[in-house]
Amino acid sequence: MTDRPDAVLFDMDGTLVDSEKLWSISLTDYAAYRGGELSVATRESMVGSNMTTSMRMLLADLGLPEDPAAVAEAAGWVEARSAELFRRGLPWRPGAREALAQVRELSIPAALVTSTIRSLAEIALDTLGRGSFEVTVCGDEVGGRNKPDPEPYLRAARLLDVDPVRCVAVEDSPTGVAAAVAAGCTVIAVPCEVPLEPGERRVLLDSLESMDVAGLGGLLPDAVA
Repeated sequence: MTDRPDAVLFDMDGTLVDSEKLWSISLTDYAAYRGGELSVATRESMVGSNMTTSMRMLLADLGLPEDPAAVAEAAGWVEARSAELFRRGLPWRPGAREALAQVRELSIPAALVTSTIRSLAEIALDTLGRGSFEVTVCGDEVGGRNKPDPEPYLRAARLLDVDPVRCVAVEDSPTGVAAAVAAGCTVIAVPCEVPLEPGERRVLLDSLESMDVAGLGGLLPDAVA
């Protein structure tokens, strides 16, 4: 049986670092700044989405205009607040640091595929380590084709010059899982803020602590015993 994928493609927020809680602080603070309150349902719907989509959802939830200028203002405010929180330190998700280290030890190419914009991802990379990834794909680098569109994962595969069908993606949200599956990847799905459902080409785990990095290749569709 083949024992390794051609690459491992990692989501960031809620997968490698427990930053979704920091995003919740930023979003809640913006809602309060505008004299409102972010609903639980809307916050859960944002998980895995890019900045523009999240800001539209936030403004709609607050009953505020969603025109481009309003979206840009909200995005700038939330970006600045999130940068402040990110710089204070990003806590690792259980098993994430060890999973990254094992991927490096096995010389498997890795990519960071995140809906977070580049400016904030760069801050996160101070925690994750820039040497952990051959490439990084951020939410403002895919021409608006953000998760659940497969483009972020397809772009990572193109940059690595690998077939996405021979890749394993690691995700925590329904939006991210949908993107990776649509790209043709096999997905290690580890829920964080919202539950994940069983489905095609995915393996549900409670934690990355139980991910068998050395045996990931056996999960691929062409693996033969």
